[in-house]
Amino acid sequence: MPETPLLVLKKISKRFGPNLVLNQVDFKLEKGEVQALIGENGAGKSTLIKILSGAYSLDSGEMFISGIPYHPSNPLDGRKEGIAVIYQELNLAPHLTVEENIMLGQEETRFGFIKRKERRTKIKQVLEFLHHSEISPEIQVRKLPIGARQVVEIARALISQARILVMDEPTSSLAKEDTRRLFEIIRKLKAEGVGIIYVSHFLEEVMEIADRFTVLRDGQVAGCGQMAETSLEELIEMMIGKKLSELYPRLPHQLGKTVLNCQKIQGTWMSGRISLELKEGEILGIAGLVGSGRTEFLRTVFGLDRLKDGVVVISGNMYPAIQPRLGIARGLGYLSEDRQNEGLAARMSLSDNLTLSCLRPYLRWGFLNNRKQKQVAADWMDQLKIKAQSPEQKIWTLSGGNQQKVALARLLHQQAKVFLLDEPTRGIDVLSKAQIYEIIARLASERQAVIFVSSYFPELLGVCDRIAVFYRGQLVEIRPVEEWTEADLMKAAVTGKESNYDRK
Repeated sequence: MPETPLLVLKKISKRFGPNLVLNQVDFKLEKGEVQALIGENGAGKSTLIKILSGAYSLDSGEMFISGIPYHPSNPLDGRKEGIAVIYQELNLAPHLTVEENIMLGQEETRFGFIKRKERRTKIKQVLEFLHHSEISPEIQVRKLPIGARQVVEIARALISQARILVMDEPTSSLAKEDTRRLFEIIRKLKAEGVGIIYVSHFLEEVMEIADRFTVLRDGQVAGCGQMAETSLEELIEMMIGKKLSELYPRLPHQLGKTVLNCQKIQGTWMSGRISLELKEGEILGIAGLVGSGRTEFLRTVFGLDRLKDGVVVISGNMYPAIQPRLGIARGLGYLSEDRQNEGLAARMSLSDNLTLSCLRPYLRWGFLNNRKQKQVAADWMDQLKIKAQSPEQKIWTLSGGNQQKVALARLLHQQAKVFLLDEPTRGIDVLSKAQIYEIIARLASERQAVIFVSSYFPELLGVCDRIAVFYRGQLVEIRPVEEWTEADLMKAAVTGKESNYDRK
């Protein structure tokens, strides 16, 4: 007699106003199974997860856990049933400590007092299990880099002893070594009978870790099956409804004069001094592990972090100090890796976000011409294929890929000449990635310059002209892309040692 599935969802439908977001979706998860839930941004994955967790109510359909009907009215009901969700956009309280975040909502008490000693021991055990014992339970989360915050989210889910664990883009902020360790943890959880729903746009990762898959497209199931029997091309075709001709498009481009020259610069949070230069029409990739100093370098160049030492030379003009307003005026455009907290104003409209760094064209006698602003935003929506109802739609209601395209459109709108892109494809679907790669290629062909920071080495090798590797705040090595392999990049990023490439 076959064992009862751990989770069964039958004909799940959900509508927001006139939009049918989920339409008759079926899904089944077995004990000790990793099932990938994949699809483009806006396909309905996040909505399905939130219905499962109890954050959203379903309009129609049924849910069963171990054969018993499941009707959550809020996320606490989901947690009581052993469902833990790690969302793509980290759901942490930045002003609280690591310990307080991990135990939030599941504190153990005795006579009304929190059992702090037992709690601290349990947290240290979980962090050691995750191979991150260096994270202090006493540090405030806001002081941690985004990769470490992701580890805290995972620790919080593990400490609740969930039997159904949902991971929404769990590796989007993790370095490759941390991803490998996460996969070891997932395999341990599988062996203990935990069912895992794994949502990711990194299809190579999905194919490595998942047993089965379900593809959503436009709110419906577009395909499902055994991962071992399915190719990458077949997955992509199910996701987008057509064949993707080329993931990494390249356009002819020539390198010109130097537009950005960093001379032994060191910012407030940089541990070393960095020197490098960037030319017109060049795409310069920066690889490295989480904490290697890539983000701190970009923030210092743009002026978000104070320049303590060295000079930044922009188009021949030397700046011993720089601020974001000056950077924008001199042609710098910065895209943050943390689009929710830094990259976008979530409660403002699409048009406001898109034009925020260059409002002068819409000002007259101190008043903002909203009509002109919205028209320009609509034009950019068409150019970048941003899916939204109108320029007035709130940015937080858009999918991750469309949010990222709005953030990139803002830099295009402000007519940036040097693009500082920090993880521009983090947490977005494969089609949106291909579109962003195409935009970057077009920028280079138009003699703009791009610095492209990424933890995903294949895209650096597919897009860039040169790649630099950072290690613990130092620039280890920089050379043309054809002289790198993925193994070389990983070795330099992990060890901080130059490769033995023969340049003869």
